[in-house]
Amino acid sequence: MTNNILRKIYEIIEPSDNDSSMLLKIYDIIMLICIIASMIPIAVTSNAIVFVIIDKITVSVFILDYILRLITAKYKLQKGIKSFFIYPFYPMPIIDLLSILPSLIPINNVFKALRLLRLARTLRALRSFKVFRYSKNIDRIIKVLKKEIKPLVTVMSLAIFYVLFTALIMFNIEPESFKNFFDAVYWATISLTSIGYGDITPLSTMGKLFTILSAFVGIAIIALPSGIITAGYVEVVNEEKSEKNIDK
Repeated sequence: MTNNILRKIYEIIEPSDNDSSMLLKIYDIIMLICIIASMIPIAVTSNAIVFVIIDKITVSVFILDYILRLITAKYKLQKGIKSFFIYPFYPMPIIDLLSILPSLIPINNVFKALRLLRLARTLRALRSFKVFRYSKNIDRIIKVLKKEIKPLVTVMSLAIFYVLFTALIMFNIEPESFKNFFDAVYWATISLTSIGYGDITPLSTMGKLFTILSAFVGIAIIALPSGIITAGYVEVVNEEKSEKNIDK
């Protein structure tokens, strides 16, 4: 009887493709509302009672969610009794725990509170990552990232090489514009990811010509991950459609 209840709880709290389950939809909606609501006390500096109540209610829901996931871990991990001891060390449970603890830690020392409160509010912001559980599209993106990890790592390595290579060249071409190599790395990184901030710019003709060349290369490097992720996403969606057609 107990196992049947735990199994039913697991099927309710664990997002799946079973859109026909009304309880699962209700649970997902409640959790999404709590996640959004929990951001309100963090986003304001007021200690009004309404924000305190919102925080206590949402953290209570998160604690209940964490406990339910812990007691049903054996169905998710399929490792028997060991699942209860292994589950807390997985990434999402760690995020869950970090999002809960700051609201439970009492801070009595006024002077320490000024420093620790910032850290506590930062950790509590990790609650936003719980949204990942309740979005199929985000779940698909995670699948794409896992599937395309090798080409993405290759592109990332290429981007790092580009930054260091262009920084090294620019540092030697324009020593008067860059006080140290880190400034050159900063300029190369900003140039790769945007059109630059204008705080550090090349002054010589050679430096400007090299900037034009590196900008075109940078655009190509930035475009690569987008193409890889887009193609992978389309492939995952097509695979899901094929699996549904087979099931039918």
